[in-house]
Amino acid sequence: MRIQVVIRYIGMVLQFIAAFMLASAFVSLINDYDSAYYPLLLSAFLTALLGLFPLIFIEKVTEIKTKEGYGIVVGSWLVACIVGMFPYLIWGGEFSAINAWFESVSGFTTTGASILNDIEFLPRGLLFWRSVSCWIGGIGVVMFALVILPSIGRSRHMLSNVELSTIAKDNFHYRSKVIIRILVLVYVGLTLITTIALKYAGMCWFDAITHAMSACGTCGFSTKNSSIAFFDSATIEAILMIAMTLSGIHFGVLYATLLGKRNNIFRSEIVRTYIGMMLIVSVAIAISLYSNDIYDSLSEAMRHSTFQVVSYTTTSGYATADANLWTPFAIVLLMFCSVVCGCAGSTSGGIKVDRMVIAAKVVRNRVKQQQHPNAVISTKIDGVVRDDGTQSIVMTFLVAYVMLVLIGTIINAMFGCDLLTGFSAAIACISNVGPGFGEVGSMDNYSELPAILKLNASLLMLVGRLEIFGFIQLFFIRSWR
Repeated sequence: MRIQVVIRYIGMVLQFIAAFMLASAFVSLINDYDSAYYPLLLSAFLTALLGLFPLIFIEKVTEIKTKEGYGIVVGSWLVACIVGMFPYLIWGGEFSAINAWFESVSGFTTTGASILNDIEFLPRGLLFWRSVSCWIGGIGVVMFALVILPSIGRSRHMLSNVELSTIAKDNFHYRSKVIIRILVLVYVGLTLITTIALKYAGMCWFDAITHAMSACGTCGFSTKNSSIAFFDSATIEAILMIAMTLSGIHFGVLYATLLGKRNNIFRSEIVRTYIGMMLIVSVAIAISLYSNDIYDSLSEAMRHSTFQVVSYTTTSGYATADANLWTPFAIVLLMFCSVVCGCAGSTSGGIKVDRMVIAAKVVRNRVKQQQHPNAVISTKIDGVVRDDGTQSIVMTFLVAYVMLVLIGTIINAMFGCDLLTGFSAAIACISNVGPGFGEVGSMDNYSELPAILKLNASLLMLVGRLEIFGFIQLFFIRSWR
């Protein structure tokens, strides 16, 4: 692997991130030069400078190899999280080195977990940077850069293939350049529409844009300590639920729906399963909450259960209530949502509905095969046969996911977490959901965890955001042939 090629491409990504830091500094400027102005300006300068050196001293390369593609993608995510710490570290406050790292990783991986005890104390420029980081991470650090940087050339195809998981490519039937444009077009359009809707629902422009970026990035960073519960508005909750739900659907399917094509959200088996799962779980939780007198009316129970189910399933992590106070039945179902999550090709994390549907069909077909040994049974999604290679990848992913959750839970328990906190935190981090239960519930945060567990959580976030094997591949590049 040509390490200089990897460094040059990471330098391009750094220029892109520096531009967004500069935009955040502008937000500070128009808010009377708040205390984040100079930290953001200095961070933008340092990030741009770090990215400029490889662009000056390393010769341009138009073609890259697969190993280099993995190095660029994983390296870009890691470096983005490192430079994303700069504004937090320079500003100070609650941001020690480990806290700044945790907050940066949580933003870029769209996890939405936080170490902040007083979010509203942060200046607007820094709040905007938090939302921007999760918005960039929602569609992918490298994917955004591929659109903006024209000098990528023929390497665009390689990098987009590495950034997108195998299962996410199934609903894209275009060239790489078109796929990238579709992703960004749908993403930016959805963010703009959500911003306008939130403004007219009662939010100020600043809260509208930051919450729209966070909702469409399925992150859940809010500008308020009590998250969405602060606004106490059914209209705002409904707008955010729509935005989160759409952001959890494959962007290629959303695009096809807009164009009136056949592979739209109304015909997709995966989307039907995704929506159906959220509806069934929402009703089940609402009945449980109402029957246990947690809410006075079934409509109020339904309002809160639906919002929390959508938030957990799409890995957004917003909250309108403290789910720690809900019934064990409700908590178990929300954990289930945290594991399955949204669809491939969306901004959500987790196992994905696609993999769960394929896994269920593989198990069903295995039972049928034992009953009829000579039968030829295929696994189909929307009438398209999924080959043995895809099925093998899905089952391997599920095994790896379970193993990592188990390892994460053991490490959390080893350093003092109770079982509910440790287990739910491991799931919340690797699925990029954010809030778990126990000490890391929807109205709490990760600030009380020891430094070693914050490192463990941030590593799980990165592994989950890079679809497990995308991250792990980097450590086996030397063994490639």
